[in-house]
Amino acid sequence: MPQETDPRLAAIAAEATQWRRHLHANPELSFEEHRTSDFVAAKLESWGIAVTRGIAGTGLVGTLRGSRGQQGANAGRAIGLRADMDALPMQEMTEDLPYKSTVPNVMHACGHDGHTAMLLGAARYLSETRDFEGTVHFIFQPAEEKGGGGRVMVEEGLFTRFPCDAVYGIHNGSNVPKGQFVITRGTTNAAADTVKLTVRGLGGHAARPHRALDPVLVASHIVVALQSVVSRRVDPLDSAVLSLCSIHGGSACNVIPEEVVIEGTVRTLRPETRDEMQRLLTEVATATAQAHGARVEIDYERGYPPVVNSDAPVERAQLAAAKLAGEGMLVREAPPTMGGEDFSYMARTVPGCFIRLGQMDPAGRTSRRTTRATTSTTTSCRPASPSGRPWSNRN
Repeated sequence: MPQETDPRLAAIAAEATQWRRHLHANPELSFEEHRTSDFVAAKLESWGIAVTRGIAGTGLVGTLRGSRGQQGANAGRAIGLRADMDALPMQEMTEDLPYKSTVPNVMHACGHDGHTAMLLGAARYLSETRDFEGTVHFIFQPAEEKGGGGRVMVEEGLFTRFPCDAVYGIHNGSNVPKGQFVITRGTTNAAADTVKLTVRGLGGHAARPHRALDPVLVASHIVVALQSVVSRRVDPLDSAVLSLCSIHGGSACNVIPEEVVIEGTVRTLRPETRDEMQRLLTEVATATAQAHGARVEIDYERGYPPVVNSDAPVERAQLAAAKLAGEGMLVREAPPTMGGEDFSYMARTVPGCFIRLGQMDPAGRTSRRTTRATTSTTTSCRPASPSGRPWSNRN
């Protein structure tokens, strides 16, 4: 049976709803979360939490020590609680939503506004009670969607400056029943890589294709050939995804272009499979282009590594979830998702646990009405990073 919760949490939850709606109406892209960072810092400081800013640009950490004294068994221990803050380059289509995005082509479509609001709620509650030993670091991370802000925070000394015995993250799960916690051992999220294939031929007039070398045709054969890589070259008991999601070439209906660009993503769970997928993709695309007398340039970018949960943090998170929501709302065994997450960089540095929290109602709809959106018109899936750092793969 779930335990009775502190009535104060209900009041904080109502406030957190308003924070989330404010953040949803004012979304910011990766490494541009200046107003969001200001909003978070102001809240933390108003509750007496020490704030350190400027980690990975707009990232920040709030530090809170418990009031149970410094003599207990856990007095010298610390944990990190992480939330991501950035939005996606998408146009929100929910016309009747009073707190819909006010920023054209920018939207919190992945729930990071909810993650930030939840962590603020936890900070508010713990700052009022302080009924714990040790230290909690509230980690508000920029650029999870594009840019690998988690990696940058770690590289800039996150866990050197704020040592943690364990770090925890949580993500809204639109395909998980509402209120259910999915907390599993081992790999929970896939590695996420990006591939760009530039097929080069010889342009010409569409009425004289024999005097050209059509890269559109070659690109089409490459797309079809690559679909056999997972189905025929990867062990059926292993997991891999190869999705080619963008193809661009040509500017007129009667002109054969010089080149065609194909872009996509590769997802894997095991390091060996990741290496093999890169090798096979390169081999098949190159051979297919050569068979048609064309060339292909392959830009294969390693993105986020897999998220791997450690046993001890998982056990503590499972215990807390069962106590809070009841054993019936806890999933201890579940297959990993092929989505990527840059929490992986934190969980590779200190023991970590990444949790999925269900948002899907019994009818199978996500409980958040803000997910109906269409992607904005962009020329590239990897625009220039405002920080000057290269983009890593989005989730």
